[in-house]
Amino acid sequence: MSDTAINVEHVWKQHRLGTINHRKMVQDLQSWWAQIRGKEDPNALVTVDGAKAASELTRHERFWALKDVSFDVREGELVGVIGRNGAGKSTLLKILSRVTTPTRGQITITGRVASLLEVGTGFHPDLTGRENVFLNGAILGMSKAEIRRKFDEIVAFAEIERFIDTPVKRYSSGMYVRLAFGVAAHLESEILIVDEVLAVGDAAFQMKCLGKMGEIGREGRTILFVSHNMAAVTSLCQRVVWLDRAELKMDGDVEAITKQYLQYGSENPGRVVIPEKIRTSSFFFESVTFYTSDGTVSALFNITSPIRIELEYRALGSIENLELFLRVHNSSGVTVFTTNRSASLPLGVTEGSYRCTIEIPPLFLAAGLYSIDLAAHIPSKLMICFCRGIASFKIEETGSTMSLYKGVGHGVVIKDLPWRETLLSPERG
Repeated sequence: MSDTAINVEHVWKQHRLGTINHRKMVQDLQSWWAQIRGKEDPNALVTVDGAKAASELTRHERFWALKDVSFDVREGELVGVIGRNGAGKSTLLKILSRVTTPTRGQITITGRVASLLEVGTGFHPDLTGRENVFLNGAILGMSKAEIRRKFDEIVAFAEIERFIDTPVKRYSSGMYVRLAFGVAAHLESEILIVDEVLAVGDAAFQMKCLGKMGEIGREGRTILFVSHNMAAVTSLCQRVVWLDRAELKMDGDVEAITKQYLQYGSENPGRVVIPEKIRTSSFFFESVTFYTSDGTVSALFNITSPIRIELEYRALGSIENLELFLRVHNSSGVTVFTTNRSASLPLGVTEGSYRCTIEIPPLFLAAGLYSIDLAAHIPSKLMICFCRGIASFKIEETGSTMSLYKGVGHGVVIKDLPWRETLLSPERG
């Protein structure tokens, strides 16, 4: 147990914004040749007036996704990796999975690695589930004999027996994750690396995956688990690595660090601007702002006051059947409630910028720290964007009747409900 499974030494990773990675080599070559000759990029996505000057500013802009990150993971440890969106978590896992290389620094890994980073990674859409089990298993380093031996167990775990001979391009994102996790979890690897993709699955399957990771950990194998779900992190992991703005902020005790992480989120002034690098091309959230009852921007609220949440978002074209939802979690990572746009407005949006307001009534949430997720999706078809833990707010007990019972747990919802009482047998003196 004292042996080191993963050693990360002064790792830096730099990305360049601008013209490369058009997804087709010919377009990359066209853009590169135009840049060499000082010509306008023929593959520029934005061509409106003034856009060229803005594009030139970002053409050679670089940013650090990781800055001087160092830590060790011992054999058999279950380590959680936490941090806000854009903190560098996924970049770190891609480096550890050898999907990309660090700009500076080095990593040393002892043992075979199985990783689950993105939905559908290592899957070919035109192949069936059965064929993709063998393809994905081979990519992860499994022999054909090992895959055959594990095949029935993988399919049973994924619970997609009926669809195993169906091309995976017809699978939902949840089915993708079920099968992909089944392959990765049953690979006889020494190290398992799992990104936040499990959140795509339903609640029952998430619990099944967490149980499987706990079982893998008890077998003495090493796990790195990225999640915004603090309840899952605290229940599964023995240690936490906290990344913030591409740097290692803290490394150590799970309970102490997750508590500080949640409190750290509450220090925002009440308005969060969504980073451009996590915005999607068709629809994206731009900002989240919290308002008190008197219109003040704040992330701190009185338990007896309403909380107004203002969302700003933009659609770059008409999107039919678009649904938005906002989900609220407490400090333990437990989902308190979810509210959908379609409860008040029709599905779908046209091109344009929008502002939407949601109000949480007073005396509804108990005192504590809360975080929110935002998502835009086409139900049962496509997740367009998902901003996990993007903003947080805090409710303080400042004079409600609940303050009379200090130290008593009131749960997360304290809504007053109507009580109707009938006197059945009056006492007679």
